[in-house]
Amino acid sequence: MTTTSLITGASSGLGTEYARQLARRGGRLVLVARDSVRLAALALDLEQEGAAEVEVLVADLSSPSGVAAVTDRLADATRPVDTLINSAGFGLPLAFEKNDIEDEVRHLRLHDEVPMRLMHAVLPGMLARSSGTIINISSAAAVMPRSTYAACKAWLVSFSQWANGRYSTRGVTVTAVCPGYTHTDFHARLGLAKGEEGIPGWLWLDAPKVVEESLRDVGRGKALSVPSRRYRAIYTVARFAPTGLMSRLAARGR
Repeated sequence: MTTTSLITGASSGLGTEYARQLARRGGRLVLVARDSVRLAALALDLEQEGAAEVEVLVADLSSPSGVAAVTDRLADATRPVDTLINSAGFGLPLAFEKNDIEDEVRHLRLHDEVPMRLMHAVLPGMLARSSGTIINISSAAAVMPRSTYAACKAWLVSFSQWANGRYSTRGVTVTAVCPGYTHTDFHARLGLAKGEEGIPGWLWLDAPKVVEESLRDVGRGKALSVPSRRYRAIYTVARFAPTGLMSRLAARGR
């Protein structure tokens, strides 16, 4: 059966990689981002890679109208969405006291409020069909004291774990994916060229492997996916390590 997946942040980073891998499975895709040119180009590529159908939904999720456009699409019972992937996001410098507070508010809304609204819109239909998948892209930073980015990602983990326990018995799974540092354009958008991120080479992951492993965990109904053995070890240790130590370690890199 051909399924439909809606992906936010589809024009770059992990969002693009999820779209590519799902396209190769022959699924229908709804690509959400604010860059219409990049979305159109990606849609053409995905159709050539095997997607059954590609729908482009240009929406700025930092605006109420953009969020409304996506929630309306998710709630449309005539065109049900089987999988929701919340991948939109951006980073800020760690110096919270120097950041513009409105940037911090937008950051919080995009990482937490927007996924919450989208999940709330898609869940009724999924529960009525007793089938559905929600993937929230969190981060291994969720267990590390690392400014507001880690705090936002921790919320996604906590809610996803609760929601998976709540809804999996009714056919809907919710998974928080917690990758470590991954080669995408995330850091470049912070103005950091490759090699200038302050991160040791052994900590870097490749996006295709992250997505492949996370989709395997999603298929198994896991509430939490931490791709790669090294980050599973780091994630486990970080949960129990002294806060002061983790704060110092987490302060490394940018």
